[in-house]
Amino acid sequence: MKLEYYSDTDSLYINLSSNVSVKSDEVAEGIVIDYDKEGNIVGLDIDNASKKLELNELTLDHLPVDLEKLSA
Repeated sequence: MKLEYYSDTDSLYINLSSNVSVKSDEVAEGIVIDYDKEGNIVGLDIDNASKKLELNELTLDHLPVDLEKLSA
């Protein structure tokens, strides 16, 4: 999983899979879900992320995390 924030557009993309997105659905204003060819969710795109989310804090709870890959 990879979280990518783009300050120039104030958007957050949460990449859930390395599979290619072939379909996208806007499920709410500025929130798009991307799907692969099997219909699995591969990513979420959130526009105006700083207005919809608390971006100043990220908590990982009970996840099997490789701490060497965590960086700011």
